[in-house]
Amino acid sequence: MIQITELQNATVGTIRTKLLKLGALITVSTRRILIAITSSYPYKHIFATAHRRLKMLSNTA
Repeated sequence: MIQITELQNATVGTIRTKLLKLGALITVSTRRILIAITSSYPYKHIFATAHRRLKMLSNTA
């Protein structure tokens, strides 16, 4: 099933700029890594979708 997304034709540089270069507070504990993203982050819904899909991939391996 192919889904149309905002970043479907994006280059690696665009994805890096929009999803990976963000200001966030990262807290590391013994059990988990928490990433606190500001509520004004314009791509937070895309980031959440990417995280959810990557998490599903790690559960199947």
